[in-house]
Amino acid sequence: MINFLLLPILIPLITGVILIFFSKNIIAQRWISGISSIINVIVSVLLVQKIRQGGIQTLDVSSWEAPFGITLVSDMLSALLVLTTSIVACTTLLYSFRSIGEERERFYYYPCFNFLIVGVNGAFTTGDIFNLFVFFEVMLMASYTLIVLGGTKIQLRESIKYLLVNIIASALFVITVAYLYSVVGTLNMAHISERISEVGQSGIVTVIAMLFLVVFGLKGAVFPLYFWLPGSYYAPPIPVMALFGALLTKVGVYSIMRTYTLLFYHDTGYTSKILAILAIFSIIFGLIGALAFSDIKKIIIYNIIIAVGVIVFGISVMTPDSLTGSVFYLIHDMLIKATLFLLVGIIISITGTSNLKEISGLIKKYPGLAWTFFLSALSLAGIPPLSGFIGKLLIVKGGFEAENYLGAAIVLLSSLLILLSIMKIFINGLWGTPRSYEGEEKVPVKTLMIAPIILIIISILYGVGAEAVYPYISQAAETLVKPEIYIDAVLKE
Repeated sequence: MINFLLLPILIPLITGVILIFFSKNIIAQRWISGISSIINVIVSVLLVQKIRQGGIQTLDVSSWEAPFGITLVSDMLSALLVLTTSIVACTTLLYSFRSIGEERERFYYYPCFNFLIVGVNGAFTTGDIFNLFVFFEVMLMASYTLIVLGGTKIQLRESIKYLLVNIIASALFVITVAYLYSVVGTLNMAHISERISEVGQSGIVTVIAMLFLVVFGLKGAVFPLYFWLPGSYYAPPIPVMALFGALLTKVGVYSIMRTYTLLFYHDTGYTSKILAILAIFSIIFGLIGALAFSDIKKIIIYNIIIAVGVIVFGISVMTPDSLTGSVFYLIHDMLIKATLFLLVGIIISITGTSNLKEISGLIKKYPGLAWTFFLSALSLAGIPPLSGFIGKLLIVKGGFEAENYLGAAIVLLSSLLILLSIMKIFINGLWGTPRSYEGEEKVPVKTLMIAPIILIIISILYGVGAEAVYPYISQAAETLVKPEIYIDAVLKE
């Protein structure tokens, strides 16, 4: 049964390979991708339940026991993130069927879509620091194709920046892994933690921790390394934007969460302060961007940076409450960002523009769209009892417990300003005097609305049903708070 944790990686991998042979048959590609994504969601749910009942699941590839071989590890944290990824992928795929366009579908959109999921799920599941790099590269290779697919001028321009930033980050990743290996002599993350405990978190280990922060900060868009994100995420079509905004930065944030709680937790005084400072500035600069722009895509994109800051602040505080809050908020943000990007895509399809000054009165003709967006905005801002509230509450509580009052206050204040930035879209674009838009009759709004409605229902249930969900989140956070649980499960001590 331990081989079960390989399925969320294997299913999209096999699907992607099969789809290459059906590149010109769009209908076949849609059916194969759709069935595969639904199976992946079911498998992910079963994996979560398996871990809930039986604890952490491990797989030593080719029967080479840890720490000598490659180990895949699925604890509750990774399983929940794999499940969320599968849900986001399934709904985004459903949205793609009526929005991505046949031109992109014929040029390997669906294979690249599946290969991206392979990289994301692999990064969440691996227990080996070098294979974390490998899965990052699988994810990035697919994203390079997706960001440029279609060949518009803005895509070509922004893809160069995106490519350069990630190549530099990947090169630095390999160098940092090499430095770490030279110090501890192992690549298995559980074993690395043991070795650091033995030698102590010396100056060189702290330097390596900072290098990892630069690498994951670039990939996760942490201040000041988010400079590439607003332009790069603005360029691709909406389904790709939703996939990137919901998943890619979260892999970087997860990597910070995993390494700083499993590998570099022995002497956290210096590293935690750096993390907290970067998190606070991420929130501040994200808020400035979200409030300053009148482009609805840019507003949501800058809200990604705010969310990254909130989650990283919870990691920096390192209390049980703050880490539980970060896990809760991470899953919430993956769901709600995908929802908002898909809703924004529908608005742009109807109006033909993302400029808020040219949009007005959509609520009269499309009330379902407007009120779904309204609920998503409230959830993003953290209005109780929606899902954004519980995570932020726990993070703020952890901040006060650790006596980081400034950071906790900024996280609290950010909720109000996030609501202001998102409600600007609702009040100015969806409310107001109705307008007529050329070609809006051709937009299949009812079909496109299925995906964001599914996501917002899941998000609402995630918040309202927090009492039922909390044991799973608590189990996920327990591995972060007590890394020995993870180490014992992997090394079987």
